[in-house]
Formats: sequence, structure tokens, C-alpha cells
Amino acid sequence: MALPNGITSTEELLDAQAHIWSHVFSFINSMSLKCVVQLGIPDVIHRHGKPMKLPELADALSIDRAKTPCLERLMRLMIHSKFFVGTKISEDSDQDGYWLTPSSRLLLRDEPASSLASFVLYRVDPNIMDPCHSMSKWFRTDHGTPFFTTYGMEIWEYAGKDARFNMLFNEAMASDARLVSGILIRDCRHIFEELRSIVDVGGGVGVVSKAIVDAFPGLKCTVVDLPHVVAGLESTKDLIYLEGDMFEFIPSADAVFMKWILHDWPDDKCVKILKNCKAAIPSKEKGGKVMIVDMVLGEESLETQLLFDMQMMICLSGKERTEKQWADLFTAAGFSSYKITNIFGLRHLIEVFY
Repeated sequence: MALPNGITSTEELLDAQAHIWSHVFSFINSMSLKCVVQLGIPDVIHRHGKPMKLPELADALSIDRAKTPCLERLMRLMIHSKFFVGTKISEDSDQDGYWLTPSSRLLLRDEPASSLASFVLYRVDPNIMDPCHSMSKWFRTDHGTPFFTTYGMEIWEYAGKDARFNMLFNEAMASDARLVSGILIRDCRHIFEELRSIVDVGGGVGVVSKAIVDAFPGLKCTVVDLPHVVAGLESTKDLIYLEGDMFEFIPSADAVFMKWILHDWPDDKCVKILKNCKAAIPSKEKGGKVMIVDMVLGEESLETQLLFDMQMMICLSGKERTEKQWADLFTAAGFSSYKITNIFGLRHLIEVFY
């Protein structure tokens, strides 16, 4: 049998096949991670306090004993994916046990201040995954997103109507906000020290703002978000929750803070938000600025950033941007300068001034 057209050797043929297989089956990594989080495996091992043998883990999870070999296969994949390590139980034992890695430590529900377990469950929820099946159909429609093609409404409207999904979204964003706020307070204190007031636009339940007001007594924070997000949240002297629409108005403050907001929206919407930000703050000479936590794509962006960009296209009509694309937005909104600091790994802190 002849080689397919354009393929020059059996080795090239098999490499191409393996490449296809790798991508086709990659979803199993996400689903296996979801299973690990739902079973609570990181917490079980953490509470055990030392590496766990397979039978110990199976007993602690109360799984069907006949499925113990399947649990071993699940953990083998998770070790390969660097969520766990296999390690000797003791020097005089020939048995291996399972132990945590930095990634699985970020999935501990027993440590809610740093846990990203809810973020994992949100990103692989059927409401997020199902629109992926509609992409080819969406390309032939005038719909804004595959999410709309799937559900007949955009994600913000859907969240306002589905209490379970809204809670899942808020918990996921809060888990990420705890991670970001910890880094901000620990490594970026200087960006807050001259400020008297901040507006946290799209700040959800106020996780970042709570951390800021606790770290900087006297600094006033206002969290602006949609009614169904801030409903029932109680304001304090230094932390105010406000129902609002960032496309209409942003309250005045020394600075505006936006974490993972602008990547949700297309360029024209972002310019509108940024213009409202500019109207809300004083000039650079008077200490005013907009602080943005978002990705900046480079010429050789990491695969995770590119996957995030696709997620924005599928669910939110937004996108991840290059530095030039960010600069174009800032210029269009009337800003004169910006500063990018890479302190969040895959994301950046962007300070914008006029």
C-alpha cells in the first residue's frame, strides 16, 4: 500500500498518527483531573500526612474494591501529568506510595485560601464544555459565541438565570482571586501605597478588595458588579458593594482595578470600558491609574495561553491580546502610557496612565 500523498516515510506517517491521537485523547487529562478533584484525592493524601499505598487510598476513598486496579491506572496518569509522585513508603519497604506535588497542593479543599479545586470544576463543567461541540456550527452563523449557539443566550445572561452555574462561576473566580490577591499583597505592595481609593470593576464577591483593605487600612475599595453577583453581600466602612454596569459608568477613585475582565470582551467593548475608567480616575501626575491583570501574548505564546484564547472565543466573544493589541486599546481610549510587569506567570500586571 502506498504512503498517503505528501508523506515521505513510514516514520513520518506514524508520527502524524501519534500526533492526532495525542490531541484526540487529551480531553481525558482534564476529565481525569476532574475525577481526582471530585473524589478528593489530594485532601485524602494530605490528611494522611505521608505517602499512601494504593490499598490505603482505595479504603480512604470508600471505592468498590474491584475498582482498585482502575484507581491505580488513574493515579498512573496523574503521576505522568505531575499532579502526584510515586515515592517509597520507607527505606525497608519495596512498596511505593502516592504523594503530593505543588499542583495537587493547589487542589486541596482543606486549604480554601489557596485551593483552585472550584476553578477546575468550573472549567470542565458541561455548561463550559458543551459549547465546544458547537464551534463548527457557530462558524456558519452570525451568533456572537458558540455558547450562544448552544444555549440561545450569552454566558452572563445564562449565569443570571441558572443559580448552580452562577455559584460555580463565582466560586471559580473567587479561588483565582485569592491566589492573585496573595501575590499582589506579598510582591506588589508598592502599587497601592499612594492610593486612597480603588474601584474593583467586575470584582465578584470582593476577594481581592477584601485582601487589599485588610493589608492597607484606610484604603477604600468599591466592588462594582452585576446585581446577581453582589446580591446579599454586605458593605463595610472600607469595602462597598455596588450594583453597576461598567459599560455605563464607573465610580470615581484614585485607581481602577480589573482582573480578568477585558479578555472577556471584543475590542470595541474594551475601549468603552477603558474610556469609563479614564473618566473615573485622575491623571498620572495626580496618582491616577488603571491596573489590569490579564495575559499578554508573545511571539511564542505558551500552549495554555492559546487554549485560553480559544476559551474566550467559545464562551465570551473576547480574546487574549498581544502587547500591540493592548497598546492599540489604550490609545483608542485616550491613555498615553502603560507599564507591563510579568509577576503572575501566564498573566501580567498592566498599569495604564493618562
